[in-house]
Parts: sequence; structure tokens; C-alpha cells
Amino acid sequence: MQNGKVYLVGAGPGDPGLITVKALEYIKKADVLVYDRLASPRLLSHAKPGAELIFAGKSPVRHTLKQEEINEVLVLKAREGKSVIRLKGGDPFVFGRGGEEADYLLTHGISFEVIPGVTSGIAVPAYAGIPVTHRDFTSTLAFITGNEDPAKGNTSIEWEKISGIGTMVFYMGMSNLPHIAEQLIAQGRSADTPVAVIRWGTRPEQQTVTGTLADIADKAREAKMGHPAIIVVGDVVTLRDRLKWFEQKPLFGKRILITRARSQASVFAEKIEGLGAEPWEFPTIEIADPEDFDLLDRALDEIEDYDWLVLTSVNGVQSFMNRLRYLKKDIRKLSNIKIVAIGPKTRDEIEKFGIFCEFMPDEFVAEAIIEIFKTQEIKGKKVLLPRADIARKILPDTLKAMGAIVNEVTAYRTIEGSGNTEELVRMLEEKKIHVLTFTSSSTVKNFIRKLGDSKSEELLNNAVVACIGPITSATARELGLKVDIEASQYTIDGLVEAILRYYGK
Repeated sequence: MQNGKVYLVGAGPGDPGLITVKALEYIKKADVLVYDRLASPRLLSHAKPGAELIFAGKSPVRHTLKQEEINEVLVLKAREGKSVIRLKGGDPFVFGRGGEEADYLLTHGISFEVIPGVTSGIAVPAYAGIPVTHRDFTSTLAFITGNEDPAKGNTSIEWEKISGIGTMVFYMGMSNLPHIAEQLIAQGRSADTPVAVIRWGTRPEQQTVTGTLADIADKAREAKMGHPAIIVVGDVVTLRDRLKWFEQKPLFGKRILITRARSQASVFAEKIEGLGAEPWEFPTIEIADPEDFDLLDRALDEIEDYDWLVLTSVNGVQSFMNRLRYLKKDIRKLSNIKIVAIGPKTRDEIEKFGIFCEFMPDEFVAEAIIEIFKTQEIKGKKVLLPRADIARKILPDTLKAMGAIVNEVTAYRTIEGSGNTEELVRMLEEKKIHVLTFTSSSTVKNFIRKLGDSKSEELLNNAVVACIGPITSATARELGLKVDIEASQYTIDGLVEAILRYYGK
């Protein structure tokens, strides 16, 4: 069997948005991902179905796999003919032991490539509002391992030579912070030199403590700073008070769970991320084709016989139009049909096809559509209602009671999603999820179903619950959730605004 290939990939410092385009493309194609503790778990969601995920996390106090074992895993998987991603926090060649892994692979006849990443020594200070270089302050910069105790006799760091460098960035130095400060002062650096310690940089947990060489160790200890952290020494630290952009965002520090289908999550995620929160995707639903297209196809064959077309979701519009195109039905066949959209997003999706809606209710629920029909003469009129298999029955039932001839057909199915329940439960237990969002009753039902035996009142109360509208809220309460936030406008924008109001932003 021909050997596979290993890619040493930099995952960046924690914010998954800092992954490079090339790295993401390779992650999507890999057969095996061997990933570190500091690589964002969200990156793993891009792995292809069936990819093998191997956690090789290492911390200063615990090793899941020793470095020698990681090296052997890379060789073993490559010899199975697989494409292997070694996903490392930051950059593989900046204090990441990527050079050692590359040398080991070469020695064992395994081909490799390196895909650099954004190193934490630059990105973490930037997210804390600290530029590591600045023309008014310094034109010299050094990256230094803080993992080596400067008090030991055989240190490889030449402290007398580096102490005068304008900005010094120490990696993995929390345990040795007092010794680092003492050594720099002993080598002539002023005790008043500004210092910043930044923990979990670029993530919602980001925490920054500033001080001077004289007092930073005490301040860091009082703030209970721990690993992982970056230490920045130099006058550039004084710029933080003016430039700390990330921590000024209205939802900074929040991690928000998105339960809608992965295909729909991107817009919501982008809005949340732009406000400083970290979106955490846990798709409780997925959109699938109907098990049988027969009823929908029959309706489309007779589409010119209908008086009304009611579309109650973006998914409904997409499914309807996709099937129309598949059957090679001309869109002009809809010219004499009155179209109702349940809300602005559904209307916008319809208008992408050059079609304009006659009606859209002010409130984006089925009951409001019924109010529109009360103003129309619909007795004996034919109404086509293509929608989800699990949609509420109030709309077709009421229209039939009003004398309309209603054909309700399944345009798409809502099935249980593929969210990682084990990972979610761990995140909830550790109180790392701050807001649970639900955009439909089905997202709530499947969320509770996926939790299964892990569901408990304590677990569910570890986060704020936000619902897109009263129907979703009612379902959440029926299933034992305490609803803290309900959007007054039943859209993603309305839900985001409601979350901002809840946090006083």
C-alpha cells in the first residue's frame, strides 16, 4: 500500500475564524485529524463524514498523548494510505514542535507539508488591543519560550542579550512569570516596564491583566490567571486602554448555541460573531427531501389551477423552486397566482426569483396569515401550501373551515440533526455555553431529545434560553425550559436584537 501524507496545519490561536483558507480546505478533505487542546473544536465540524478524530491534547499538567506517541500515530495513519491532518494550535513551527514532527516523518519516509497558522504571539495581543510593534514605541520584537525556568543554571535563553528588545512575547510562561520578571529586571530592564498577561486570547474567555515587571506576578496571581496565556513585555502594552476593540463588542464573553440546521446557521453565526460572541453550532435539525415527491409533483403539474400559493419558510421557497426547476416547469406558470409569504426572509427568498408577493403579515406566524385571508374571498378557491412535514395544522385546517380548497403537500422534511451531544453536555456542565437559541419548535424538541438521559434541571439552567417567537417559546416551556428571551420580531434579526436587549446592549 502506498503511504499517505501528513499535513502539519496551524489552527490559529483559538478563534476559528482565524484559520487560513488553505488549512480549512485540507481539513475538509482529510481522512484523519490529530488535534491539539488549543485547536478550536468548531474546526472539527468541517471534517468530512467518517473522518477519524484523534485528540492529542497536551497541557502543562496533563498529557493525553506524549509527543513520541503523537509522532507514531502520524506515521501509523500515513502508512495506512490516509491523508492526515496534524492540527496544532497557533503555528506549527512557532513553539509548536512541528519541526520535530516534520523531522520524524522524514526519517520514517512519510511525505509531509506545512500549512502555517496565525501564531498566538501576534493574534492574542492584537485581540487585547496591543500591537506588538509600533513606530512610536519599538521596532524590535522577540518571541521567547516561557516554559524554560530562567532560574536554572543551564538556560539556553541569553537574557542579557534579549532584555533590551522593545517588545518581548513569552509563550507558555505562566508558571515562570515571577522568575521571568526578576530576570529581566536583573538584566537592566526597568521595573516600571509595562506587562500584559492574556489568557485564552481570541476566545469568549479572554482575560487580560496589566501591570509592570515589578507587580505583574502578584496581579496575575490575584486574578487567578492560568494556562494558556501569552505574556507581553514592553511599552506597547500602554496602548491597550485605547485599542482594546475586541472586549468592547456588545456580546464579548458570550458563547451562543445555534440549534438550527447547519445549512441555515451561517447568517445567524455571522451576526453573533460580529457582535463579539462566539457562535457554537449544534444542529438539532437538518433539512431533507420528502420521502416521496409524488404529491408535490402532482401539485406542480396542476400549478396553473391554483389561486393562492402560501410559503411559510425560506426552506419551503427553496424546496418548491428547486422542484419546479427539476420538473422543467416555467416560472411564468405562477403569473396568475397570488403569493403569500410569512415574513421578510421568506419574501426576500421569493423575490430572488423575480417574483413579488401580494401579501405578508405584520406578525410572522400562521395565525397572522389567517387574518389576511379573512379579508379575501377564498370560498371555493384553491390554495397550495408546500411546507415541512411537521408544520402546525392550524393554517390548513382554518382555511378549509373558511371554505378554501387546500392542498397541503410536503416540500421538505425536518429530521434530527448531527450535533455532538457529548461535547454539548460537557460545555453546559462547565458553563461554557451562555445562551441557547431556538428558531422553531422542532429545534427545541430535537434539542431535548438529543440530550436524552443527560437532561437535568441543573444542566438546562446553566444557560439563558432565547426563542424566536411565542410558538417556539410555548414549546420550550412545555418541555421544561425556562424562557428568558423572546424576540418581538420573529426573525433572526429580531432574535439578535432581543439578546442584545437582555444584556443591556
